[in-house]
Amino acid sequence: MSSRRCPRCNRVYSDPARFCPQDGSPLVEVAGSAPASDVGQTSAGLRTLVRQAALKRGPGMEKGSTLTNQLLDQRYQVGKRLGEGGMSYVYLAKDVTNSETVAIKVLTPKLKEDRSSVERLRREAGLAMRLDHPNVCRIFRLGETEDGLIYLVMPYLPGELLSDREVRSGALPVDFGVPLLVQMCRGLQHAHDLQIVHRDLKPENVMLVPDDKGPGGVRAVIMDFGLAKERRQEPEVAKLTATGIVLGTPEFMSPEQIRGKGLDARSDIYALAIVAFEMFTGQLPFQGRSAQEMMIARLRGKPKLLREVKPDLPGRLEQVLNKAMALDPGDRHATMAAFAEALEGAEESGVFARLFRK
Repeated sequence: MSSRRCPRCNRVYSDPARFCPQDGSPLVEVAGSAPASDVGQTSAGLRTLVRQAALKRGPGMEKGSTLTNQLLDQRYQVGKRLGEGGMSYVYLAKDVTNSETVAIKVLTPKLKEDRSSVERLRREAGLAMRLDHPNVCRIFRLGETEDGLIYLVMPYLPGELLSDREVRSGALPVDFGVPLLVQMCRGLQHAHDLQIVHRDLKPENVMLVPDDKGPGGVRAVIMDFGLAKERRQEPEVAKLTATGIVLGTPEFMSPEQIRGKGLDARSDIYALAIVAFEMFTGQLPFQGRSAQEMMIARLRGKPKLLREVKPDLPGRLEQVLNKAMALDPGDRHATMAAFAEALEGAEESGVFARLFRK
């Protein structure tokens, strides 16, 4: 499989990307690209690689990227780096005061000078500290070192990302996927009850944590409320996400988010429905050769029908996801609780239908 580079920002993407999701520039092929056997083969896996590549930057020795084996703030013994996102690095660490294993998200030093990035991270901490639900990742504390590194401390959650499970296993069966979606709905309903909208739901922001009581022995945990927004905003918060400024992941944005309109819980319902579609089919319901084309498709067109891609899936599940992906928010499920109830009914109808056919 060939890799392609953006000549403007130098980010590298795997096929099938043709345009840079960051700035829309046409991509050029990179010489000596890895063969297809070196990367995930499913279409969902390819899109995951593209999305992850969009977050990565070139090598550098900035302080936030070299904390392994250091004692952070005289309290956290930093271990290996677990990953990095658009504005942070994440490390495994040990709290030396109580021997608890934690994860630490460190704001990249070159971004900490950007006041809006700092305010967004502080807001993430402030919101997530209010969350207390088994299907939502908590934030323990927000800290700042003497030399200016800003960091968040979170529980370390062993397991794998939903995106990695999709790459490893392909499309997920309904009797496994629906209970996971219901768990996500419950966690998000908890957030919505606190007037918090996530705004960046995607498989990379869902962790599957080992849990004997969960479907397939796992529990879904919603991660990264970094783009989360309170529906009731203070003026200074509103400035960070003013109308016309689009934040989020293009493949999963609701139409109103693409337009830069005000968002509520129904935007998360739309995004979670796209996550569900990809979980069960390995494809996205809207197609395009670039992130921009996929966003335009959501504004102008209709999603693929679930059973166009996989005819053996329950018809009721198709109806539920179609409703959740309605262009007009008023035509979607009113709450995450209602979406969860509809999903549970769709799974049961599918089970009964299969039994009847037998």
